[in-house]
Amino acid sequence: MFRWVSIIEAVSFLVLLLVAMPLKYGADVPAAVQVMGPVHGVLFIGYVGLVLVVRAGLRWDVTRTALALAAGVLPVAPFFVEHYWARRPVSVPAS
Repeated sequence: MFRWVSIIEAVSFLVLLLVAMPLKYGADVPAAVQVMGPVHGVLFIGYVGLVLVVRAGLRWDVTRTALALAAGVLPVAPFFVEHYWARRPVSVPAS
């Protein structure tokens, strides 16, 4: 679930910045931000909450957790968190 929320949150942020904001300021359509802003806000809160929930299961230390939280405020960083850090660690079988 965290991986999906991470991706959707990043997409919502990009839509807010690249579609809704230009519509608001370039085409005088403030409804775009009025709709996308709260949608992105809910997804951002979900992302932050899920980072705190999954950190132990993914064996993230405090630094990685802080970086994952900071990634939520950068437009494409949650894609990288999802791709590189959100996979469960692979355990190596004993020989």
